[in-house]
Formats: sequence, C-alpha cells, structure tokens
Amino acid sequence: MVKMMKTVFTQKTHEGTTERLLQYAFSYFVLYVITGYLAKYFAKTLAMDGNTYTVYNTIGGTLICNLVVIIWGWYKFKSTDRVNFLGMNIPREFFYIIPSGICTAVIIPTTTLMYVLPISVMVAMIIMRASVIIISRVIDTIQIKQGVLKKTVYWDENIAVIFALIAVSIKFIYVKPGDFDFLHNVAAMTILTAYLTAYSIRIYIMNYYKNTRKKDAIYDTKGFFAVEQIASTLALITAGTILFYAVDLGTADPKTFGFQFKDCLVNTPALWKEGIMSGLPFGAAAFFSVFLFMFKGRTATFAGLVNRVTSLVAGTVATLVVWWLIAGQKPPAMEDWFGLAAIFVAIYFMSKAEKKRACELAKEHEIEPEKGSEMVCDTPKA
Repeated sequence: MVKMMKTVFTQKTHEGTTERLLQYAFSYFVLYVITGYLAKYFAKTLAMDGNTYTVYNTIGGTLICNLVVIIWGWYKFKSTDRVNFLGMNIPREFFYIIPSGICTAVIIPTTTLMYVLPISVMVAMIIMRASVIIISRVIDTIQIKQGVLKKTVYWDENIAVIFALIAVSIKFIYVKPGDFDFLHNVAAMTILTAYLTAYSIRIYIMNYYKNTRKKDAIYDTKGFFAVEQIASTLALITAGTILFYAVDLGTADPKTFGFQFKDCLVNTPALWKEGIMSGLPFGAAAFFSVFLFMFKGRTATFAGLVNRVTSLVAGTVATLVVWWLIAGQKPPAMEDWFGLAAIFVAIYFMSKAEKKRACELAKEHEIEPEKGSEMVCDTPKA
C-alpha cells in the first residue's frame, strides 16, 4: 500500500492501472471539495448564490474546459476509423460523441433546475446521485446482452452498489410528506425525465466507446472529452441565447429560472469576475469526472461507483471544511456520518473488485502494471 501511494502521488502512471485510477479519484475529490466550499463561501460570505452564482460559475467552468482542449490540442481526436461526411473526412466516433455532448448540455441546466423545482433539495440530491449508480448498473446489463461488453460484473461490484445506494438513500428517513408532490407537477417531471434520459444516453455512449475499442485501437479519452465539451458548449450557447431573447424582464415571473438567468446577465453583479473564477475548480473537476466514467477496462457499474462515491465523500469533507472556516455553519448531520460509514463499506468491496479486475487486465495484456507494483494475482492451479 505504501509503495502504491508513493507511486500515486509522485509518479506518472500507465493508462488503466489502479494507480492511475487513484490519481484521478484523488484529483476529483480535491476539486470537488473546493467546489463545494466555494459554493457556500459565495452564498454565506459574499452573498452571491442561487442561479446568479450558478450562471457565472458555469461560465468559468466551461471556459477553462474549452481553453484546455483547444490550447493543448485535445480537440484533434485520434481515430483509426474515419468516414467521409459532407465532403469532410471525420472520425466515425463523432456520430455518437457529439450527441453525448448535447446530452451534457441538457444535464447542466437540468441539474440546476432540479434545485429550483417544487421538490426538496434533499430529494433532488438523492435522485441525482442514486440515478447515476443505477443507470451505470443497468447499462452494463444492456451492453452485456448486446455483446458490447465482454466482461462480467463482479459480485463485489453489485454489493458495493447496494451499500452506495444505502449511503445515498439514508436521508429518505427525513423526507417530509410534501417532498414528493413534484410527481404530480408536469414541469417538474419533464425536467427530471430530461435529466435522467440525458444521463442514461451519455453514460451508454461513454461505455459504448470504451467497450468497442479493439486491443490495437486508439483509446483517446482526452479527445472524447474535447469533442463532447465543444459540442456541449455550442449547444449551451445556442440554448442560452434563445432563452435570453425569449424572456421579457418586464413581464416574466421573477421566481422563474428564465428571469433570473437573464437578469443576472443584464444586471451584472459586482462579483461577476469572482463568480467566473469560482468555476475554475468546477471545470477542472469535469475532466476527472469524465476520465473516471471512461476509465479503461472497468465496467460502467464500477466506474459510476468510483465517480459517485468520490463525490459523496468529498461532499461530507466539504461540509466539514465549511463548518471549520465559515462562522455559523452546521457540521455534518448524524445521518451524514451513517451514510459515510456505508460508503466505506462500499469502498471495501470496490477495492476487492478492483484487485480482481487489475489482475484480469494485466493477464490479458490490456494494461501495463506499474514498476514495483504490489499487485498480487492468484494464479489458477494446473
């Protein structure tokens, strides 16, 4: 373990190894904690919250993502499968990566809208976190039946799913009778359906790309992220422009997202620059979120678990940091600690599954173990 941690924090690692997985997870964790803290800091200390903060934070996150993919040349997607389309020679993968980017553009605003629906914030968070875990497991089942995924989902992964869902859902005991009234609200159910549908399609596409790579094929996760990000940004700009000009501040309801969206752009807040800067860790976290979802050789179940479990632990740590650094804030509640305990059980089973998977991939020469790796694989008896 000591050697592995030394490798994780001090060395460049090989694609698909456990050490690379931990590097992505730790990076995502740190950035998620910073993102969570900044949201509270801006709301409680700088009085910039709600949709105003969300809009400028999203602008900053989108800017950093696009700058990185353009400056570092990630947009030059590497592919050995190209096709002529409208006089252009493009990678065949664009036909599903671009739709994945459009789904991302749907997920971003619907995530925000989930918090302003006639629904408790707690229920919204439970739905969003649990849905990714469940969707990932369902997609594995679908792709195994389709013959797209050749691997099996280990029983350890299924047990980890159960405990992760327990961790997410433990707050259900605090749900009030009126918290599920949104089920009878057409607008709320439309937004929720759009969110779940977009996420399902996006995760399916990520895993379709991952699982259809031949052993000698290029696996370009950075290029995938770049094309998806550019498509998402163009879709967001288009939708934002339409919404901006469709809303009349003189007649629109101030409580609606459309009014607040246009109002914060027209009546620019004093801290707009700081709001954009707050989006930098949010945007950086997006890189590692995608890299975890698409991690080489892992099932959607496992990758989705790593992504969500990391964010759940980071959420609890962010609450602690907020409590320590911002006066008047509450520490994590008792149910948060119970949830964290369930998460650690899930992590235990995930670690068992990861050991099996890493050995399996190493034996099949799909990954190159790190030099001096402590990985011990059981060899079948003759």
